[in-house]
Amino acid sequence: MAVDEMNRKGPAVSDFRSDTVTLPTEEMRRSVFAAELGDDVLGGDPTVERLQQMAAELTGKEAALFVASGTMANLLAVTSHCRAGDEVILGEGSHIFNNEGGGSARIGGVQLRTLPDPDGCFDPERIAAAVRRPDLHHPRTRLICTEDTHNGAGGVVVPLERLWRIRQVASEHELPVHLDGARIFHAAVASAVPVREIAATADTVSFCLSKGLCCPAGSLLCGPRDLVEQARRLRKVLGGGMRQVGFLAAPGIVALEKMIDRLAADHRRARRLAESLAELPGLELDLARVQTNIVYLTVTGLPVSRLVEALRREGVACLVLGQKLRLVTHHDIGDDDVERAVAAFRKVLA
Repeated sequence: MAVDEMNRKGPAVSDFRSDTVTLPTEEMRRSVFAAELGDDVLGGDPTVERLQQMAAELTGKEAALFVASGTMANLLAVTSHCRAGDEVILGEGSHIFNNEGGGSARIGGVQLRTLPDPDGCFDPERIAAAVRRPDLHHPRTRLICTEDTHNGAGGVVVPLERLWRIRQVASEHELPVHLDGARIFHAAVASAVPVREIAATADTVSFCLSKGLCCPAGSLLCGPRDLVEQARRLRKVLGGGMRQVGFLAAPGIVALEKMIDRLAADHRRARRLAESLAELPGLELDLARVQTNIVYLTVTGLPVSRLVEALRREGVACLVLGQKLRLVTHHDIGDDDVERAVAAFRKVLA
């Protein structure tokens, strides 16, 4: 039986803050020492090249580029598609707009124009009204950005038909689409839709290795070969050209080979956690949005800081976002950790 399917003894603290806290598996650790290396800037690192080929094949794109983080991957996508002074249309709840340090504006000189996305994706029909008409007073609309799964909306899976409709409207205006697919494998597992089909709704797609896939670092940007080469040049400008980076790429190969299907266990545990917490007083949550490995709670019964501190004393860590809590299941969270969390909430809220 796989470790993920067993009731495992939890750590001193059951850490639900994020799936970025996952530790690499033993196989990943071994892969680091066995990795074939080269200088990825001067002549190519064979392990990186293999990972990039795997990523391109999985997403159905011509090429892929290994980068340090999802934030870097999205920034490279925006700055490769756009020039300074251009405008990008994206959701107001998107990670690019809210959680990437304003890099598109600060580094790329690109303006972001947001559309409401309360359910995790904006209305495709609003794109036409948002696209700028040619006018020397206006920035030029150059790119549409989507996100799947959508972190801010609770890890929801964006319906494939919606993504395709956005792609269609974008094409009508001769605009490319970039998909922030940091957790695209969660979307694929939850919806039983191959990653390649989700990625086909966009010209470029990024995905993270360091979240649910358990790698210590790294993301991939996938897309047309010429755009990926442009992103490679910009990666160098950002200081992201690394040398024997096969040490980081090797766990990524293990992740793509071994860690995708097991994401279903994380989804199951998140659902169990959410259903149990929904019954407790002082908490509000929307079960319809618990579709993958993320659970958002609105705390109504007491100050959120007091609740978090009390949970910590019970051995449960979660992330504070305003008056909300976020709990994320992942490889290092087992069934026993879920039960510990439920018991802790019940005790604190009693």
